Amino acid sequence: MGWQTGERALTTLPPLRGEALFCEYRGYRCAQPPANVFKPSGFALRVFALMIPIKTAKEIDKMRIAGQATAEVLQRTAALVRPGITTKEVDEAAAQFMLEAGCRSAFLGYRGFSGNICISVNEEVVHGIGGPRKIQYGDIVKLDIGVIKGGWVGDTATTVPVGLVDPAVQKLLQVTEESLRAAIRFAVEGGRLGDIGAAVEEHVAAYGFTVVREFVGHGVGRKLHEEPQVPNFGKPRTGPRLKAGMTLAIEPMVNMGVCGVRILEDGWTVVTADGKPSSHFEHTVLITHGEPEILTWSEKMSSK
Repeated sequence: MGWQTGERALTTLPPLRGEALFCEYRGYRCAQPPANVFKPSGFALRVFALMIPIKTAKEIDKMRIAGQATAEVLQRTAALVRPGITTKEVDEAAAQFMLEAGCRSAFLGYRGFSGNICISVNEEVVHGIGGPRKIQYGDIVKLDIGVIKGGWVGDTATTVPVGLVDPAVQKLLQVTEESLRAAIRFAVEGGRLGDIGAAVEEHVAAYGFTVVREFVGHGVGRKLHEEPQVPNFGKPRTGPRLKAGMTLAIEPMVNMGVCGVRILEDGWTVVTADGKPSSHFEHTVLITHGEPEILTWSEKMSSK
């Protein structure tokens, strides 16, 4: 589940002694935004150094278990997506799969969210709630799964094409997943958080696609949303330094058209501003002393 960056009326600040910063505006915690956002008169800003949790070896083992449960639920849920099934039926099936896996939804009840998973179709970017809508041939369906198992959270997502889709839409899915892989390569000890977002944006921009800026990835662990925010944009070699034991939910949200989005009247479902399709892929990734470890990896998923 993507983390909302908050109101766009922010200012960009330089790093403080190499630490990450976040802003607080009207009580809303926000990641550092792009430099071109508007700063209103009377703007009140407070700056804090981020405290990014570092997991112990025992905690990492528990996160591995949670991550594998999440991957299993996603795999089983994705297999159900077909023409004629409703998004509510998919949501309810996912809840049953969680029960069978000995875990529960990390999303249900989160700030009033009423779904067990996020299920978003076509121009819906993220945070869609299951309902009576029937999935159609040619749709693309975003499944975002978060579970709690043993007190620890796993978070993962994929985009499922329903039958044959438009070649341009299939390219969008391909490029989005490639951007996730590119970003994960930079999730290494000693790297910078900005390297991850820069890798996503550079890859998708090369194909004429855009990244959503209002919603970003995040740290994950005992809580669904931990520090830091993980944008899908940024400058290389900037931001907090990555350390072994950090666990990040890296989740490119990529639009075919403009990067702008809006939220529907349900207060949750995010859609593209221009009505064009959007794609979403996500993994929970552990920073190690060597190569990054994908905690939500499932070799059975065709998209992996």
